[in-house]
Amino acid sequence: MTVVAQPAAAAQTSPLPSTITLPSGFQPEGIAIGQKPYAYFGSRVDGDIYRADLRTGAGRIFAEGPGTTSLGMKIDDGRLFVAGGNGGDARVYDLRSGALLKTYQLRPAADGPFINDVIVTRDAAWFTDSRSATLFKLPLGRHGKLPAEAVAVPLTGDLVVVPGATNANGITTTPDGRALIIVQSNTGYLFRVTRSGVTTRIDLGAELVTNGDGLWLRGKTLYAVQNRLNVIAKIELNRKGTAGTVVSRTGDPRFDVPTTIAEYGKRFYLPNARFTTPPTPETTYNAVAVPIP
Repeated sequence: MTVVAQPAAAAQTSPLPSTITLPSGFQPEGIAIGQKPYAYFGSRVDGDIYRADLRTGAGRIFAEGPGTTSLGMKIDDGRLFVAGGNGGDARVYDLRSGALLKTYQLRPAADGPFINDVIVTRDAAWFTDSRSATLFKLPLGRHGKLPAEAVAVPLTGDLVVVPGATNANGITTTPDGRALIIVQSNTGYLFRVTRSGVTTRIDLGAELVTNGDGLWLRGKTLYAVQNRLNVIAKIELNRKGTAGTVVSRTGDPRFDVPTTIAEYGKRFYLPNARFTTPPTPETTYNAVAVPIP
């Protein structure tokens, strides 16, 4: 396994801006990018969604939040799926208008949920909850029709939830698409998860993905953001996602606790959550672009 320090100047070779300035006090966490050159960011303050043009860096508030957090998000079929953090909800927005299409209350906010991330597969959207041994599923109907309600899928098997810690966080699919992968931030373990919720720890040898946050799959290569370590771990998986090898970790001088990850134009974009910086309404925030390791 090699450690690669990515110089900030390397990202300047692209004509697109390598840094996206976000509103002061915004406290970003999630990012989503679709086929068009626009990035969407969610605020931990009030759940607002901010849209930035990757060609110019200019942006605006795309959708007003509900007053609770917006964390992980994904784009699929002209819609933006958003994990609602401590609000215990999942929200779906129309990507053209910013209109809120539907809200799903996954767990009561009084129970202390932390709906952290989402992946959209061919037939469902799946949400992690970092405070419980549960995935939440939105089964998608014909032509992607949204369901009336979410389905709770209890997690069994190898995953052990530690009370009060950040457990299941980032989520994606296995290379063969037959199962899911989640990262447990507090332990650094990766798990393969069947659609019925059975978890099996992925064999990484002696390696851990401690502080693992957003996940991004390209073929059989899994990229995991290790937020407080300010690196992206590159992991080569087998097709079933049962074992893998950490081949490199890449940092960048501009990383300031990056959380989630999205791809556009052969680059990764990551919002800097700045968890180690006391947040104020004047605190500055941004997202940075790096070449795909």
